Amino acid sequence: MIDIKDLIENPEKYKASQRARQADESAVDQLIAASEARSAAITRFETLRAEQKSFGKKVAQAQGDQKQQLLAEVKQLAENVKAAEAESNQAQDELRRLQGAFPNLIHEGVPSGGEEDSITLRHEGTPRDFAAEGFEPKDHLALAESLGAVDMERGAKVSGARFYFLTGIGARLELAMMQMGLDQAVRAGFTPMITPTLVRPETMAGTGFDVEHDDEIYRLERDDLYLVGTSEVAIAGFHADEILDLSAGPERIAGWSTCYRREAGSHGKDTRGILRVHQFNKLEMFIYCSPEDSVTEHQRLLAWEEEMLQKMELPYRVVDIAAGDLGLSAARKFDCEGWVPSQSTYRELTSTSDCTTFQSRRLNIRERTTKDDGSKGATRPVATLNGTLATTRWLVAILENHQQADGSVRVPQALRPYLGGLEVIEPLR
Repeated sequence: MIDIKDLIENPEKYKASQRARQADESAVDQLIAASEARSAAITRFETLRAEQKSFGKKVAQAQGDQKQQLLAEVKQLAENVKAAEAESNQAQDELRRLQGAFPNLIHEGVPSGGEEDSITLRHEGTPRDFAAEGFEPKDHLALAESLGAVDMERGAKVSGARFYFLTGIGARLELAMMQMGLDQAVRAGFTPMITPTLVRPETMAGTGFDVEHDDEIYRLERDDLYLVGTSEVAIAGFHADEILDLSAGPERIAGWSTCYRREAGSHGKDTRGILRVHQFNKLEMFIYCSPEDSVTEHQRLLAWEEEMLQKMELPYRVVDIAAGDLGLSAARKFDCEGWVPSQSTYRELTSTSDCTTFQSRRLNIRERTTKDDGSKGATRPVATLNGTLATTRWLVAILENHQQADGSVRVPQALRPYLGGLEVIEPLR
């Protein structure tokens, strides 16, 4: 959640952020009013409670009719205190509700507007000219089926639409890609972690997901648990209610997990193949750092994502996502979109977000500051960031971009050691 004190002191900054997100800027005034109402309610409650304690002493010292009169007043005062406490709790709950629904303050320079207003920062690599090579590129599913890499029909038979089996070389390709990403992450100082895929409501909500209204989330009602759409959720909750020691620098975690998404808003879109599915695997980078380091760490996450894409020899572009297309938690997000030849367009392969202190405030994750004299200071919220290093969707771009005229697929040079030196994947039929 946002820093309510900063919002009260700098309301115009938050209103500008809301305008850029195409969100309701009056929510800023609502938060300020709710904060004032909470302060007034707390003051009234504490004043009455102090009066009640003082009255108790008077009653103890009184005699006869005076004592009876005071006892009647005490009874009324007790009711007033109880009512004031209820009012105070209600005001606190209302402030938390409004604060919990308010999106993160965007960084300066984030493009304003919706999805169509996102800005392409640069292109890397050149898409192949298949016409010049004399053949029409197949889409990833046609390639995968001929290679024995994916079985959509049996996936649907077992689990329903948008489920699949990765078979043979398909399973090997994904594991090779994920392992290569994990090796890169370890060399960069990340701690590998295989995370839970079921989390409690407070963990899901603490990361910034709306557990009450987000149709993308799978919920197990009997157990009141949620299936995660990214290991970011579990890793964010890993240090909930803790004070971290970041004196040696950021804490970096690489989480490997299966992920689940309903794809509720994608009816009729990308139904062919594995581009948009309900279950997939993902290697997610996650960073805890001091707030002043988050912008630098965000650029590092983007660089690590690009390093992986370049190892896969994929043409891609880097996109600065517009404010209106950011999630609740992100102050800025960069997407890397890979070229998909069969669609003649770029599609998202990676995403990296700087969530500043938004998630840590919700999850109560702090660091201890150091005073000028070297002694320990107060605690403050840390910054959190995340970024995708590899995921099942990458197989779409790998197969399509490296296909050859005879239906075979060339294995990117960097991936070959993870496939026993395999250079070309041949069709089964």
